Amino acid sequence: MELHEVAILCATFFVVATLYTTVGHAGASGYLAMMALVGVAPEAMRPTALLLNILVASVTVYRFRRARHFSWPGLWPFLLGSVPMAALGGSLSLSRAGYQAAVGVVLLLSALYLVWRALGSPVTMEEGVVGVKQLPAVFIGGMIGLLSGLTGTGGGIFLSPTLLMLGWAGPKTTAGIAAPFILVNSTVALVAGSLTVQVLPDALPVLAVAALAGAFLGTWLGLERLRQKGLLMTLAVVMSLAGLKLLLTA
Repeated sequence: MELHEVAILCATFFVVATLYTTVGHAGASGYLAMMALVGVAPEAMRPTALLLNILVASVTVYRFRRARHFSWPGLWPFLLGSVPMAALGGSLSLSRAGYQAAVGVVLLLSALYLVWRALGSPVTMEEGVVGVKQLPAVFIGGMIGLLSGLTGTGGGIFLSPTLLMLGWAGPKTTAGIAAPFILVNSTVALVAGSLTVQVLPDALPVLAVAALAGAFLGTWLGLERLRQKGLLMTLAVVMSLAGLKLLLTA
């Protein structure tokens, strides 16, 4: 990558990590969007997004767990379904066109989710109260795991709206469930993906520092209940553009 491309990615990764970690996410779909706009090779996009996800999710898990927003009963059914499917998805190598189409769809769906969060998400559960239905959660986790493994995302962008829309958990508890879910699935997908040909950018250490800095800021903002509606909407627009670009060039 050229120096100006690295600078752009560092700045945008910092913003993405800050925004995503406010709601317990790690930012994979945002990293993918920015890499798509800069023109990073598809074979480098998935492992890079997964590695950054693991680093950022580790910070998010620590901060939200320390704030007592973690629920094992709400987490394990989703992991039971997602882990084997994330391994399967991570071990598969899609064609360039197939990968671009899959990521394009994920980015557009993620943009819709960000708009929904920015405009206000419906909440029907109190914090600390978890109403996850185990069998449906296992099935949902499996679907999310497969998609996250295939595209290089942790799956939180799909798990969080599921928990909130079904009324299974409140916003803070949802973040506390989504963060370890993302960490586990990203790790499984990355390890499984090592069986296929993957490329990592030389600038990865610098990009990782930028993302981690955003994670520390974002988790602090999230726990302090700071809303960033305008930035979420802006990020949704960028992700939509990146998703459309990938779909149109697939």
